[in-house]
Amino acid sequence: MFLAVSLGLLGQSAPKYSNEFLSIGVGGRALGMGNAVVSSTNDVYATYWNPAGLLEAKNDVQAGYMHSEYFAGIAKYDYGAVSYKIDSKQSIGISLIRFGVDNIPNTLELIDAEGNIRYDRVKSFSVADYAFLISYARDLGIEGLNVGGNVKIVRRVAGEFANAWGFGIDAAATYDYKGWRFAALARDVTSTFNAWSFEQGELQETFEMTGNEIPENSLEITLPKFILSVSSSFTVKEDFHILGEANIDLTTDGKRNVLVKTDFISMDPHLGLEVDYKRIFFLRGGFLNLQKETIADRDKASYTVQPTIGAGLRIKRLAIDYAYTNLGGVSQVPYSHVVSLSYGFTVD
Repeated sequence: MFLAVSLGLLGQSAPKYSNEFLSIGVGGRALGMGNAVVSSTNDVYATYWNPAGLLEAKNDVQAGYMHSEYFAGIAKYDYGAVSYKIDSKQSIGISLIRFGVDNIPNTLELIDAEGNIRYDRVKSFSVADYAFLISYARDLGIEGLNVGGNVKIVRRVAGEFANAWGFGIDAAATYDYKGWRFAALARDVTSTFNAWSFEQGELQETFEMTGNEIPENSLEITLPKFILSVSSSFTVKEDFHILGEANIDLTTDGKRNVLVKTDFISMDPHLGLEVDYKRIFFLRGGFLNLQKETIADRDKASYTVQPTIGAGLRIKRLAIDYAYTNLGGVSQVPYSHVVSLSYGFTVD
């Protein structure tokens, strides 16, 4: 029944929260800073956060990987990427994201035609979302200005029951001015389209028995999301540095429970702070998901915020980043430990 209801919802092309797995965030540094890294990102993880930041990578080639888990390991989230600096004015990158739940029991054939329970007829399947990103960054020759973009292919699979292909484009820019860095990221700037197809087959009888509408092939649209960012770094007592960043997410898919919400656009701010010693040891913190909650037995509302913390270590070309955060941004979900790695290579 759960599967039938879930697939029935997928058949509806409501754009709100479409492809939301691409909004979770990647990298221990970013997750430890409340996802406020769009202007300060400067390594291989820029393929996700701001492709224009690839030009700031310190090595010709960088590789990065992150693995994290939801709900006591039931759902798994993976990100891997490689970037290459073509020259001082151009960089490229590729990355792959997977968010999925594996080994889900398929009990549609648990009971045979004679009414007997047959556990040997139980099969398993996976529900997984994939995104493949091709990134490009370029210095336009205007002092302080870099631009970049992503071409992304989205693949979503629900076992043998449903699947979708999607295509979208992201655009980004960074601008340095007197010690401040400004950035803008437009995700799904042309809207991302997911074309769903459903294999009804054995599901048709289940849908009819549970009173669910049988899904039909459909087109799901992910509306644009804009992120504006500003950051700056300061030196304290020579060996210590402090970086602060503020981001604001502007979503266009209807009202969300965020600080500012209208029928046209919703605004969700988040902040990040990073302190380092000799660019080797890093401590991080951040805030995101500022939401208004109404208490049922009281005639008043209050605001809640989700804090994040993290740390990092740089050993020559190796970077290890850790975050303690609620990956899904849902207050009822236990906080998770996230570790990500990156390594740089020099091409002669």
